[in-house]
Amino acid sequence: VAASASASSLTVSSVATGEFLPPEALKEMKANLIKFLPFKYLAKELTSQAEILKKVLRDNQEHFPVVFSQASHCLELVCGVEVKEVDPREHIYIMVPNLGLTCDVMLSSGQSMPKAGLLVLILSLIMQNGDRAPEEKVWGALSRLGVCVGSVHCVFGEPRTLLTHVWVQEGYLEYRQVPYSYPARYEFLWGPRAYAETSKREVMAFLLRIKERASRAFPPLSAEAAREEDEAA
Repeated sequence: VAASASASSLTVSSVATGEFLPPEALKEMKANLIKFLPFKYLAKELTSQAEILKKVLRDNQEHFPVVFSQASHCLELVCGVEVKEVDPREHIYIMVPNLGLTCDVMLSSGQSMPKAGLLVLILSLIMQNGDRAPEEKVWGALSRLGVCVGSVHCVFGEPRTLLTHVWVQEGYLEYRQVPYSYPARYEFLWGPRAYAETSKREVMAFLLRIKERASRAFPPLSAEAAREEDEAA
């Protein structure tokens, strides 16, 4: 993606400045940009590096490459929306959905915000568990993303309602009791609408693309950190 390439090329110069902000400040910048970009998408408006620096990053130009790259990755992962650079000279960007899924979630303003990225993660988890995923594995995976059962997420609402009611009613998921289980246990399967709008091949291609971009957007883990992450997984 041109935006990613542009951000990567700027990273070297930003490191060369020797100017760094505390991790908390960078995290806040990324969170603010993640909030800003979806509303530009909903308004069907382009945005630019200049606008982002002025309205979101408060002219912290040296930190733009890392913050922009990480925020773009998160937006694609969660919402299934890709940030593309349409004018490399002026650094102008457009946001486009990159999945065939048409699901959305209503904001308080009455506008809809894509949530296909999260749905794809659920569909992939089902695939990885032999086409049927125990609900405890699904809730565990979501909690690691900060989407917790019993807590209202700022974008997705309460996840149990989203998965077991909204997406079931829309036909993206099936939620059923495991046969002969006592006490009753439940599992998720692909729903008919998921089969109609996407495929296992497209889901895997999306995840591979996300993994590749994540390796560019986020610094590599140290050997010790990587080992701890593997142990936790």
